[in-house]
Formats: sequence, C-alpha cells, structure tokens
Amino acid sequence: MDFSQVLAEKTDTILYKWVIAVRKDRRIESADDLSYTAIRNHVPDVLKAMVTVLSKSEDSDVKSIVIASLQHGVLRAEQGFDPAEIAREYHLLRTIIFEVIETDLLRLAPLGIIRSMRLIDAVIDEAIARCFNSYVDERLRELQYLYTSLTVHNEELTRLVSANQEYLSQLAHDLKHPLTSIIGYSDLFLRQQRKRNDELKDNYTNLEHIERVLRNGRQLLRVINDVLEISRFDAGQIKLQLAPTNVRILINNVCEMLEPAAVSKKLQVVVNCDRAPEEVFTDGLQLQQIVTNLISNAIRYTESGTITIVCQILDNDKSAIAPMLPTSNFLKENVFSIIGGNMAIVPDKALGKGKYFAIVISDTGIGIAPEDQTRIFEPYFRVNSSNQPPLPDSTGLGLAIVYRLVKLLQGQINLISQLGVGSTFIVTLPLELEIS
Repeated sequence: MDFSQVLAEKTDTILYKWVIAVRKDRRIESADDLSYTAIRNHVPDVLKAMVTVLSKSEDSDVKSIVIASLQHGVLRAEQGFDPAEIAREYHLLRTIIFEVIETDLLRLAPLGIIRSMRLIDAVIDEAIARCFNSYVDERLRELQYLYTSLTVHNEELTRLVSANQEYLSQLAHDLKHPLTSIIGYSDLFLRQQRKRNDELKDNYTNLEHIERVLRNGRQLLRVINDVLEISRFDAGQIKLQLAPTNVRILINNVCEMLEPAAVSKKLQVVVNCDRAPEEVFTDGLQLQQIVTNLISNAIRYTESGTITIVCQILDNDKSAIAPMLPTSNFLKENVFSIIGGNMAIVPDKALGKGKYFAIVISDTGIGIAPEDQTRIFEPYFRVNSSNQPPLPDSTGLGLAIVYRLVKLLQGQINLISQLGVGSTFIVTLPLELEIS
C-alpha cells in the first residue's frame, strides 16, 4: 500500500479537524478572531510536503517544507501569535494526523508503521524549526522598524520638548519604565545572541525577550506619538485637509477596527447612524482620530455591558438621540438637555451659526466622579480611584488630543458621566467646515 496516497486523500479531513482543534484550544487565544482560511494558513503545503516525503519513490522534499514553514511563521508573526501558540499548533497537527490515519497505519507491516511514523515526526519537527526561524526573523524586522521609528520620533521630540518644558517631568515619568525595559531586554538579547546555539530552548527564551521588547516598544511609541500630536497642535502645525467625508462609513470602519478589543471583553457595540448626514465637509483623518480615541476609551474603561454610538444631524427633534442610549435616566436627561434644547443645532454659544451634526458615544463603564470631570481633557490627567487605579497603558493624553481636534474642527465636546453607571461623550461638529 502506498501510504503517501492514503495521507493525500485524507488531507482535507486532517485540515478540518485541526482548525476545529486550534479554535477550541484555550492555549491558542490568538486564533479566536481568525477565519477558517487564516488559521489554515500554509499548513496544506506542509501536509503536501509530508505526502512527498512518505512516497516510496522519494525520501526527501526539504525545499517544499522550508517554503511552507517559512511562510507560516511570517504570517503567524503578523497575526500576533506568540511562540507557545505556534508550538501548540504543531502539537495538535501531529495528534490529528495520527488520529485520522490510525486505522490505515495499522494495516501496514511493522517496518512500514515505524518508517511512516518516523517520517511524519521528522517532517513536523523540520516544519517547526523552519517556522520558528522565519517567526524570529519577522519579529527582528519589526524590532528594527520600531527602533528606526523611535529614533526619528526621538529627534523630533528633542526639538519640540524645549518649547514644552511644562510637560517634561511627566513625560520623563511615562517614558522611563518602558524605555528601561527595552534597554534591559535588548542588551540581554544581544548578549545571548553572541553565545547563540541551535538548542530549541534557547531560541524559545530569545523569543520571549523579543516579545517583551516589542510590547514595551509599541507602548513607548504610542506615548511619543500622543505627545507629538499634542505638541503639533499647540504649536499650530496641524494643517487641515478638507474633503467630502462619509461619516457613516468612517464610524463603521472604526468599529470594525476596534471590534476584536470589544469581543475580547464580551462587550456589545451598537451603532445607529440612520439619521447621520450622508456627507460632511471636514478633515476626515482628524475626525477618524476623534471617533477612534473615544470608542477605544469606552472599551478600555468598560468591563461589561454595551458601547453605543449614535450619529445624526441636529434639528429641533428633542427626543432623537437620548432614548437610544443604554445608560441611566440621569445620563439620558443630561444628553437631552445638551442636544435636545430649543436651539439644538447650536448647543453652545461658542459655536457659530450653521448646521451641525452630533456623534454620541455612550458606555456602561466605571464613570467619572464630578470633581474629575472638569479636568478630564487636561493633558496627563488620569482619574485616581481606590476602586479603579489608572490602567497601565493609559497615557492621560487621549482625551486631551480629542479636545484639541474637536476645537480644530470648530466643534464642541461635552461629557455626561455618573460613577458606576457609565459615561457619554457628545461631539458636535459643523456639517461644513469653513476656513477663513
């Protein structure tokens, strides 16, 4: 019996059962939000190489194994898998293969069984080794990109910080810990690389160091980007690029981008843009940043419940938005007073005449105490509470950036919040932005 042909005929069954096993395995969390095709990845090529190796006419097909495994490792790095998850994937693949072919395997002569099992193990071991090599290379490329980006940002930050001495002390505090971690683990990694050997356990340790470096590097880069955004605004360096913008598409795109974060916390995201304007004339990039920061904040500070996004043109309909919000009567009544008054299209005297639209983002999160609400848009301000300490990835700059961008787009932002109930942010913007 040509056992390679048996394996070829059962490849689809192996792949199907393997994808199901990967999805069910709680030790491979990175696969939770991936499609069937994304999980399957280049594993069919690994199985094809295995069929070739098992063929009686040819004992080796290293090239196809190498290509398939290299591609698999690169893609898994891009998808955010960690090394332990990849190793677990291959462990499941080995288990599923023997489970599916067990009956046919037992029909072989003893020498045939030993040969087939040995070759299957050899192919999977080779695939794991090649996959980890490409995974490490991809992580190193990302590390190099982060290093280059941080260098460029550091040069610009050095130039700008002289004009922003007020924030220097707080900035140094925010940069100190991730930067220390990056320096420490980078030094450790470089010293280990000088003594590098081919043992898998050493490679796995190096991978853990790289992951820590990248995680802290991303956080540091985010802090620096936020600081630079604040500095550019305060220095008047942000130039608006006005163009017709579809608000509905913009909001839906932001929600799709942030959906994995909401799904991971089992939060429901409700979007109601039925009465949103078809098109507004504004800077779409700045508007997207406003919406992204507010929805991201709502997800970050909400542990259970619902995030609701409502967008509509403001008119004299006093009951249009407030009833759609899944929060308390307290929040609804206050939202009603802001956007449902007699002059609904001009909720504040600071706004000029003209037509406006509102984006209302409401959550069922921790809420903000009244004494903190007046300072929530200040740079570096973070709510301190004995029940809810500041989140480790919070820089205290997100809402400060939002406030400045709303002002840049000639709009207004209001906050209605109640401790333990939730918060609602109301952004009011003109339908047509005019630059004098």
